[in-house]
Amino acid sequence: SDFTEMNDPVMGGQSTGTWEITADGTYGIFDGEVKDVPSLSAPGFIKAAADGSFNDASAAIDGSLVLTLRSTTPEYKGFRLAFASGTTSAAYACSGGGSLPFSRGCFKSPAFDVPAGDEFTTVSVPFNMFSDKWSPATGEQTTTCADDSGVCPTADKLSSIQRVEVWAEGALGDVHLEISDIRAVSAAAAPVVPSVELIPDDYKTCSGAVQDGLRFNMSSRTQAYGLAVPVSDGESLAEAVCCDSRVKPYAEPQYTYVAPDISLYEHLDESGVTTFYDSVCGLPLFMAPMNRTLDEFKADTDEHGWPSFRPEEVVEENIVTDEETGYVTSACGTHLGSFLPDAEGDRWCIDLSCVSGNPITVN
Repeated sequence: SDFTEMNDPVMGGQSTGTWEITADGTYGIFDGEVKDVPSLSAPGFIKAAADGSFNDASAAIDGSLVLTLRSTTPEYKGFRLAFASGTTSAAYACSGGGSLPFSRGCFKSPAFDVPAGDEFTTVSVPFNMFSDKWSPATGEQTTTCADDSGVCPTADKLSSIQRVEVWAEGALGDVHLEISDIRAVSAAAAPVVPSVELIPDDYKTCSGAVQDGLRFNMSSRTQAYGLAVPVSDGESLAEAVCCDSRVKPYAEPQYTYVAPDISLYEHLDESGVTTFYDSVCGLPLFMAPMNRTLDEFKADTDEHGWPSFRPEEVVEENIVTDEETGYVTSACGTHLGSFLPDAEGDRWCIDLSCVSGNPITVN
């Protein structure tokens, strides 16, 4: 289906954009700028939408919509994705977000990050992060799938998608996104026996093999899908993200922790503190929540797309933080993620793959 670019229709809206296909037809270019709507003193939006008949995606309900893309504006914080199904008018539903009568059925994602770089990479947005109740003024979800299953996509909805939309919304700035494909991908992967020996010696950084039976079902990710760089065939997600230096500047796919087969929040201690252990050597690394509520920990994590820890939650003797490079490793050498302070203070943005280990007991 062909995409058509649409600008903010609000009276006085000044956001503008374009959508075009490259001469060789290999990818589309979504370009423009999101500006304030003067009458609202709030950011407008631009979007590209495609109507038509799409492949049945119901088998991927446990997975994600995966975009292959690159951007010269990775700092832009308002990229979103939407799709419509079961609506009388997809255009109407995708302008109302469930706030208008009969406008349910257009499912929108939270804003997602796009990695910097000149090469095409993939961004995965789990289907359980979409909701068909969101604000047409800001794009923010008014009811999340985690809070109410009634707003979640279903397999039936994925079987008959009517429209797909790419948005730049709710944040000011220049927008340039190049997209080669958008596809539905199931979480299920062909079984592969993982082995750290698959990583060439020149790239291997861990002190040993990744544990079997990682917590939060992370061992089920037997292939390293969705990474920004290629790795060796057969590497599991944990091996690639935690032990392969080629992946060190990047991260596991955003929102991995809420994938239906992972569901981190279902495994947390609702009334106490959960300890996160090194996926290789079993050292305790983080304890959360500490000095805040579980809901505050979840909100911090959901805002950024990876488990996010604050200073009180760090087991300092087992964590090595390089504030110059931003790299975070464990005392036994496992790469864990990045040190990314924000307005709230110091923050450790961590790959769940690398902190899903089991504690090592010594008899």
